Amino acid sequence: MSDFEKVRCLIIGSGPSGYTAAIYAARADLKPVLYEGMQPGGQLTITTEIDNFPGYPEGITGTEMMEDLKKQAIRFGTDIRSDIISEADFSERPFKLLTDSGKKLLADAVIISTGASAKWLGLESEEKFRGLGVSACATCDGFFYRNQVVGVVGGGDTACEEASYLSNICKKVYLIVRRDVLRASKAMQERVMQNEKIEIFWNNKPIEVLGDDNGVNGVMLENTKTGELKQIDLTGFFLAIGHHPNSDIFKGQINTNAEGYIITEGKTSYTNIPGVFAAGDVQDNSYRQAITAAGSGCIAAIDVERFLSENK
Repeated sequence: MSDFEKVRCLIIGSGPSGYTAAIYAARADLKPVLYEGMQPGGQLTITTEIDNFPGYPEGITGTEMMEDLKKQAIRFGTDIRSDIISEADFSERPFKLLTDSGKKLLADAVIISTGASAKWLGLESEEKFRGLGVSACATCDGFFYRNQVVGVVGGGDTACEEASYLSNICKKVYLIVRRDVLRASKAMQERVMQNEKIEIFWNNKPIEVLGDDNGVNGVMLENTKTGELKQIDLTGFFLAIGHHPNSDIFKGQINTNAEGYIITEGKTSYTNIPGVFAAGDVQDNSYRQAITAAGSGCIAAIDVERFLSENK
C-alpha cells in the first residue's frame, strides 16, 4: 500500500463541527487532516448574520466565523485540504478512503462531519434572495424579522415548530401548506391552530419569491386545486420542508435512521464501526445549531483521542 497516504485522524467536512474537531484533535497532537468537501465552511456560509453564537456580542457573518475557525484549526497544525472524499471503505482498520482528485488515504480514525443540506423548492427567485429574506433556519435568522410579517413553507413538525417559534418574534406568520392537512403531530397541529398570530394558507404552493434590492417583500402563491394566484406581502420567507443528511457515501456501512442521519451511541460520537465517529448535523436531526455542532465536534475529537490511545 505504498501509494496510500497514512493519516492518524481524518476529518470529513468543514462546518463548525469539523473545524472544532480539528482544533481539539490538533491540540491533542493527533495531526488531523481535514477535507473541506463541496461546501467549505458548511451551511453557515450561506447565512448572513449570526447573532446567537456565544462570544460575538455584535454578531458575525457565517463566512467570517468559518474563516476564524479555519484559521484557528490551521494555527494548531491541522492540514486542511480543498478536496472531496468520494469513497470510503470501513471494513477494516486502517480505513481506506479515496478523494475526487484520486488521492488514496489510510486512516486510523475518521470523524464524519459532512452536515446536512436544507431542502429547497428549486425556484430561481428563491436562490436569488437566499440570505436576503429567504432562509432555511428560523432559530438562526428569525430575530432579524422582529415585529415583521413572515411566511413558513411546509406542513410537518419542523414547519409547525418554526411557525410557532416565529410567532413569538414576528407580527404575523403565514404557514403555507401544499395540501389540505398538516403532516405534523397532533400536539403540534393544535399549537399552530390555536395561535392567533399564525394564518394557514391551505392548498397553496409558492411559485415565485418577490423582492427588490432591499430583499424579499412578498411571495406569489398558486392554489394547488384551482390554479388561482395570490400575492402576499412579507419580508421573511422560511423553508421548512426538511433537511437531507450528507451521509449517502457511507450507506451500507454506517448505521443511519430512516432519514439518513448517522446513529451515534448515547452521548458519544461513536458509530457502529469502532474508529469511525460522527459529529454535527449529519447525526443531529433535532437541534441543527452552530453551537451544538461545534460541541459535538469537540466530543468527537476527545472520543478519537481516547480511542487511539486504547488501540495503538
